[in-house]
Order: sequence, then C-alpha cells, then structure tokens
Amino acid sequence: MTTVVLRSTDLTLRPWEQGDAGVLAALADDEEVRRWTSHRVAGLQDAVRWIATQEAGWESGKRLSFAILMTGRVVGHIVLKQSGGETRGEVGYWTGASARGLGVASRAVELLTTWAFDTRTEVGLSRLELIHNAGNPASCRVAQKAGYTLESVLPPRAPHEAEGHLHARERSTVHLS
Repeated sequence: MTTVVLRSTDLTLRPWEQGDAGVLAALADDEEVRRWTSHRVAGLQDAVRWIATQEAGWESGKRLSFAILMTGRVVGHIVLKQSGGETRGEVGYWTGASARGLGVASRAVELLTTWAFDTRTEVGLSRLELIHNAGNPASCRVAQKAGYTLESVLPPRAPHEAEGHLHARERSTVHLS
C-alpha cells in the first residue's frame, strides 16, 4: 500500500514512525486511553514494538494506522481496519488529554472516512463501522459528529466485558469532490 498522508485545515493524519515512540509512550500512559482501549502500550520499548506492528499493517493493507497531528504535534491515533477483498472496514481512534474536547477525534474520523470512501484511492470502501464501549459517551458524540449512525447495541465482549455500540456510515453519505 502506498504511504498516505491526509490533511485538513489543522489536522494531519500520517503513518506512525519509529521517531514517534517517545510521544506514543507518553500518550498511552493516560488513564482515559488505558480505560477505553484494548491495545496497551507500556513504555518506550513497547511503543517501538507497537509502531512496528502498525508498519506491518500498512504492508499487508489490512490495518492502516495513522498518528493524528494537530499543529505539528502527535495528539492521537486513528486506524482503518479492513479484511482483504471486503468493501467494509472498521474505524478506531483515541486522543491524548491535550486534544480532548477540541473536536480532534471527530474531525480525524471524518477525514479518514472521506478518504476511505473515495473510489479513486486504493481503499474505496462502501461501508465503515465504528464500535466503542457503550459506557463511553464521548465516543458516541465523536461517532455522531462524524456522521455515523448508531445501529445496534452489542453484547459484552473482552477486554472490558461491557456492551458496545455499533455505529456505521455508508459511502452514499459522503460528498466526494
């Protein structure tokens, strides 16, 4: 898969780089990130390994993981997970404390969604799903602001053993220029 960098007025989404390991370790050491995410990053060495896994995801084309940058600083993570040959994908994300409440997550989801639905790209999906812990109202707001509709409540699953919300968006809901 070709390296992709997505930009809006104040956000940049770009693949994670090994030089991001220190900031990733610091961001992942946030209580809210640990509370709501299933993939733990514990320290610098773990961050280096995690970034290598994200690089492998780009090579396979199945896990397209981006660092979210705001004014040049890494402030979060967003990923597009897809199955080979499928026309659907799943979006996941988190933001560090400094980016919360600023609309960063919803703008990053919208930016990634528009790109993922664009049939001129290597992705060109027709449906995206966003699943989050039902006890996380902030993630519900992010999904709604990014145009994802709540479709169902999912039964409890690991790692949090809590119900989930399944939000979805179809390509037909995005205006591609």
